[in-house]
Amino acid sequence: MLLAIDAGNTNIVFALVDGREIRARWRIATEGRRTADEYAVWLVQLMAIGGFTREEIDSVVICTVVPRTLHNLEVLSAKYFGVKALIAGTPPLEWGMDIDVVSPETVGADRLVNAIGAHHLHSGHKIAIDFGTATTFDWIDEKGAYRGGIIAPGINLSLDALVATAARLPRIAIEIPKTGKVIGRSTEESMHSGIYWGYIAMIEGLTERMKQEIGHPVTVIATGGLASLFAVHTSVFDVIEPDLTIRGMALLYERGAPTKFTAHSGGFAADFSPL
Repeated sequence: MLLAIDAGNTNIVFALVDGREIRARWRIATEGRRTADEYAVWLVQLMAIGGFTREEIDSVVICTVVPRTLHNLEVLSAKYFGVKALIAGTPPLEWGMDIDVVSPETVGADRLVNAIGAHHLHSGHKIAIDFGTATTFDWIDEKGAYRGGIIAPGINLSLDALVATAARLPRIAIEIPKTGKVIGRSTEESMHSGIYWGYIAMIEGLTERMKQEIGHPVTVIATGGLASLFAVHTSVFDVIEPDLTIRGMALLYERGAPTKFTAHSGGFAADFSPL
């Protein structure tokens, strides 16, 4: 079974992938100083609660945009699972796709594994919208090439900045405004409206501008924890793929790992024609 570790700026997601099935997933707050032993105490206990053992893990893949986390995650893999972790974007897991931007080396690994997952799951041109610490919009063309995108502040980041710099504004939860209206009648209602409807407007506006520049029919794919929240009041998403990043990592591993895990029943039927 594959342990896929997606280390983002806010959370690290650990997922168990067996063939096509994502068997379990857990997340922990990203902390660069957390040791391999600390990860193990937390993760192994959760695995046991879910009915999994360390011995079932025969491969590990890591995708990280937080360099400080990498060493201890590699130690976790070697010390507690007895395998050498493979890192997305480094040999033998090179991207194997055209990254058609000015500085390919600066594109976040999470955005590229999303591109791999999106191209495998959907044909034609795609826009992958990922609601994370940042909200990213990425264009993947019909051949699977990564063609660039947009990085906007994530909704939590925007809310944190608003509350931190405006002394009299309260902390609010991120939720659909209860009134269903745009115009708020109180400070809290006004904040809910600005955060929620403001992001809806940003999502719709940026997606429409991207579609105009792409000039072809586009499938819009949303991923990340907040995608379903916004989907309630916008029709801009064609599909929600909550595990897009993990699926992209598993596909990348299957293509590049020296020992394939396709031997597991129901392995990904990876269509890795040259991207």
